[in-house]
Amino acid sequence: MKNLLKILIIFILIENSCYAVVWNSPYSNIKSNTLFSSFSLTPKHLDPVISYSSNEWRIISQIYEPPLQYNYIKKPYELEPLTLKEMPTVKYLDINGTIYSQYILKLRDDIKYQNHPAFVKENRFLKDFRDIETINNFKKSGTRNLKAIDYEYAIKRMGVREYGSPILDIMRGYIVGLDEFSKKISKIAKDKKILDLREYHIKGVRVLDDYTLSILIKGKYPQFLYWLSMNFFAPIPWEADLFYQQEGLKRKNITLNTYPIGTGAYYLAKNSPNREMILRANPNFHSEFYPLTKERLPFIKEVIYSLEKESIPLWNKFLQGYYDASAISSETFDQAVQISSNGSMGLSNSMKKRGIKMSSSISPSIFYMAFNMLDPIVGGYSESAKKLRQAISIAQNEEEYISIFMNGRGIVAQSPIPPSIFGYIGGKEGTNLVIYDWINGKRVRKSIEYAKTLLAEAGYPNGVSKESGKRLVLYYDTTSTGADDRALMDWRRKQFEKLGIELIIRSTDYNRFQEKVRKGKVQIFSWGWNADYPDPENFLFLLYGKNSVVDTNGAGINSSNYKNPKYDRLFEEIKTMQNSPLRLEKIREMIKILQNDAPWVWGVHPKSLVLYHSWFSNIVSNAMANNTLKYKKIDYRLRYKKIEEWNRPIVTPLIIFIIFLLFISYLLYKAYKHKNSYKII
Repeated sequence: MKNLLKILIIFILIENSCYAVVWNSPYSNIKSNTLFSSFSLTPKHLDPVISYSSNEWRIISQIYEPPLQYNYIKKPYELEPLTLKEMPTVKYLDINGTIYSQYILKLRDDIKYQNHPAFVKENRFLKDFRDIETINNFKKSGTRNLKAIDYEYAIKRMGVREYGSPILDIMRGYIVGLDEFSKKISKIAKDKKILDLREYHIKGVRVLDDYTLSILIKGKYPQFLYWLSMNFFAPIPWEADLFYQQEGLKRKNITLNTYPIGTGAYYLAKNSPNREMILRANPNFHSEFYPLTKERLPFIKEVIYSLEKESIPLWNKFLQGYYDASAISSETFDQAVQISSNGSMGLSNSMKKRGIKMSSSISPSIFYMAFNMLDPIVGGYSESAKKLRQAISIAQNEEEYISIFMNGRGIVAQSPIPPSIFGYIGGKEGTNLVIYDWINGKRVRKSIEYAKTLLAEAGYPNGVSKESGKRLVLYYDTTSTGADDRALMDWRRKQFEKLGIELIIRSTDYNRFQEKVRKGKVQIFSWGWNADYPDPENFLFLLYGKNSVVDTNGAGINSSNYKNPKYDRLFEEIKTMQNSPLRLEKIREMIKILQNDAPWVWGVHPKSLVLYHSWFSNIVSNAMANNTLKYKKIDYRLRYKKIEEWNRPIVTPLIIFIIFLLFISYLLYKAYKHKNSYKII
């Protein structure tokens, strides 16, 4: 039994030592200054001239640096220099009676690119690619200073039609000479195996010296500064463009779409999009400091993004501490969030016990249901057509939609402009009085009875046409096909049934859906818009007549094909105005026109909720800034301590079982010895 006691003591010691080891950790470097995050959609385009989706910008915004950025902590949103010495200066020029705006960009002279093989001349003229599978296979790499020619080169790449820049059609209407350049260079590009854009020039884009760039804009367009904060205007060194045009690299999918090159706080160290993507701190990163403490950036040295296609495994790993932050899915909402009696959201007790924190904000976005204004039934500008749309708008109980399908994460929109954007008006003054009454200090949706009255005045009493005597049948186009989508479509039908209107759902794939919208072949559909920049023009232009998708052969963004001459005139006045009381007055007039015409059911401004652990800090809600990783901090020692505490292996039952086996073995051994002793006698 003494030996058994020794064994028991050994196992107790082993159990205690297990607390210092995290058996189920998916990472070997959990103790390092590393941020652990995830992605569910594989980024396809890391080339800044092409990329325009949030899952791609989440990566490339840490790598590329356009001239400007948003201040991380200031509200309302404020632009500041990123690679410039100062904010661009603007001169207004009168050339032959036409007004132009000249933007002068003066670059810092201490900014270098990440180390990259493109800066080694011999790597741009390779003949043997057999040993090259990733960018990391190159033995030599180099760097150089950021120069004005790199920003010029980026704008030239934007002009090459086959590259597919989504903002080319917008920018060629503003940047002088870009339209002519684009037509010329797009033809040349078809016949060139290697296209060196240094040989060609845009009339309105000039390099004044190594660190000064001039961009000439047609007319006055103050929103151009916002565009200069986007990745489309990130610099591209000509060396990288020529390097990636080598056929041997293109065959191996080594391009700007897979291996970006920038001056930002991080560089892409590993791109394995079916498993993980890794960013590491750029050793050549220029001096930049946290706005409040003036500490040098970046704080985090490595970021690991792991592919997580399902929300539940991601959530469980977050609770174990293996992800530093997490969004809240519908499945986990009740576990994470507690809603008080007044409707406000807070963390559940289980989250509070773990020290988890929550960041929430209303996104500068809108999701709406649109009427095709070219449709003979729901479209048009007659009083009856307006009343039909108004009646349908009242019947769409958006408060209920937010409660059922968004777990309360949103507010009902009263116009296209979301909170935090100039022109948004709250309270009674901002209430859409076509849809709501203001009673006892609150918005109250008008009754279905009132909506039915409007419907009757529109020529459809109880949903039946006065002319034909038939029930009104409307068509809703969508891409929704899943189980959750079916519940949403059932709910949508019920909103129309309140008025006696039959709604037929037409589901199709996304490409076909887009084509129908562009050609005006839809009647009713839902869409959304996220702010490109924090200006009301970026939302009001969604209903500007000249942006009609049908009139622009699908290039416009006015998907409802709405046209109101008075609204269009006011839009043309406010789009280039600085924020002022006069601009606000005109915007209010525009909103009243929209509310009366009702081309949209105004829908929802979504609310963003993000959870993060106590060791993750400097978390600031900033919907406009994309390059925010450099500001954030990880206390990796606290993380390891908590992970250890939350994931201790439970080995006591195993030890008890082993001791039991040893005890049984001991008894059998004693019995065996006892039996053999009789034989000897």
